[in-house]
Amino acid sequence: MKYLKDLKDLVNKSNKILFFTGAGISTNSGIPDYRGPKGIWKIREPVYFNEFIENDEKKTEYWNYMLEGRSFFNNAKPNKAHYAIVEFEKLNKLIGVVTQNIDNLHIKAGTSKEKLIELHGNNSTAICLNCNRLFDTNLILKEFEKTKLPPKCSCEGYLKPNVVMFGETLDSYKLSQAFKLAEECDLCIAIGSTLSVQPASLVCYRAWEKGKPYAIINHGKTEHDNLSTLKIEDDIEMVLSDLISGIYETFTR
Repeated sequence: MKYLKDLKDLVNKSNKILFFTGAGISTNSGIPDYRGPKGIWKIREPVYFNEFIENDEKKTEYWNYMLEGRSFFNNAKPNKAHYAIVEFEKLNKLIGVVTQNIDNLHIKAGTSKEKLIELHGNNSTAICLNCNRLFDTNLILKEFEKTKLPPKCSCEGYLKPNVVMFGETLDSYKLSQAFKLAEECDLCIAIGSTLSVQPASLVCYRAWEKGKPYAIINHGKTEHDNLSTLKIEDDIEMVLSDLISGIYETFTR
């Protein structure tokens, strides 16, 4: 496969690789994507942040959505693509991983927390909107399953999954750190994202803007196809596992 050789050539020339990951990297782990043909937002309307804040019914709706997805997230295990990224860290070729995903799979696979920026948060915890105390989401969902009432903290503040909702502002520090990685990397690889959600996708755009080689691995078109140095449309898990195997073969020759 010529594209694999081309990707391997890019990787071999790089020692500060930035991976940018979206929902597509986790579909082989059993977690549905958001914007694909059978994506979550094709079958339900998202709850916006201002609705969640202002309306108890919307709070309940969002926690019901979390309850529906609990088995997906609890049962999901990292796949070969997540583990391949960990191998790049072991080879000291990784500057960082910026992810849109909230599924905790990069951490489960072994990516160092110091190397990971979760732009949209992590749904393994919930946060009090009043005092910022963190809670285990599974424990909160167990209680919600019984009461069907919007969960509250002991301070009477409402709890919210510790993720960025539609209409909610991203953490400015996380975003600035992601842009810093984009400027310092010597190769940006976007995986499993349509690159249509801003400001997250602007991280990859910043790398391209700074003249960095830019590879995209995704099923289907992305908003950045015309910017890419290399575009690969194939199974993400297969591409990354074959890539890391090829890199190790180079080292052992």
